[in-house]
Amino acid sequence: MENIAQAAGNLFSTSYLLGMTAVAAGLLIGLGGLGTAIGFGLLGGKFLEGSSRQPELTPMLQTKMFIVAGLLDAVPMIGVAIALLLLFANPLLGSLGAHH
Repeated sequence: MENIAQAAGNLFSTSYLLGMTAVAAGLLIGLGGLGTAIGFGLLGGKFLEGSSRQPELTPMLQTKMFIVAGLLDAVPMIGVAIALLLLFANPLLGSLGAHH
């Protein structure tokens, strides 16, 4: 019975929390980058498709494509900011200290 209590205590240790935070930050950055890459691929493909169908609308489509690309580029930047917050100013460490 003591081993179970000891294992539960180790589960909520600081090193475990920091390790899982590093995994979460890696997933956040990686999946954000993957989603953005897929979005840029779809955006570029649809832009080329629209430009080839109606070449006279290319300047208007290009302007809209760059606006959407700028918005799409914000997704991994926000992910990196949240990951850095979790890595360097982890708000979960304070709640861990309150339980012990």
